[in-house]
Amino acid sequence: GAYPGSAAEQRGQGEAIARNLAVMSHIGAPIVAVVIGEGGSGGALALGVANRVLMLEHAIYSVISPNGAASILWKDARRADEAAAAMKITATDLQEFGIIDGIVPEVRGGAHRDVQAQAGLLYEAIRAQLMPLCTWTRAQRIAQRYEKFRHIGIVYE
Repeated sequence: GAYPGSAAEQRGQGEAIARNLAVMSHIGAPIVAVVIGEGGSGGALALGVANRVLMLEHAIYSVISPNGAASILWKDARRADEAAAAMKITATDLQEFGIIDGIVPEVRGGAHRDVQAQAGLLYEAIRAQLMPLCTWTRAQRIAQRYEKFRHIGIVYE
């Protein structure tokens, strides 16, 4: 995620994130993004401009870290667990909301326990998402990515 300090902003962090959003939205090649740990803030969301977004099953993905949200909402970072629950930042929550397209299972004990086995699972998940995208035209990939990103946050009742 992006660093939340004025020094980072003075060095152009916000502009870099905006430029990334613009560039990725026009790339003709298929894009599959994977959240493998903690993706938070504008820096992580900018990488989500993809045709498909996957997450490891124990990863989290949000516009702000739970600590940051708790600090803003309650002026108490110790309430991060409460903020995380309210924010719905798990892979399961985000798949239900349509923000991500798939959940990659983790090896027993977590992805860090067996990197080779986890890499194999990740390879298969990416391949399964990538193969159909390769049959689309450049214009179809760009249009789908744009529509997908633009519909995040729309609620249908």
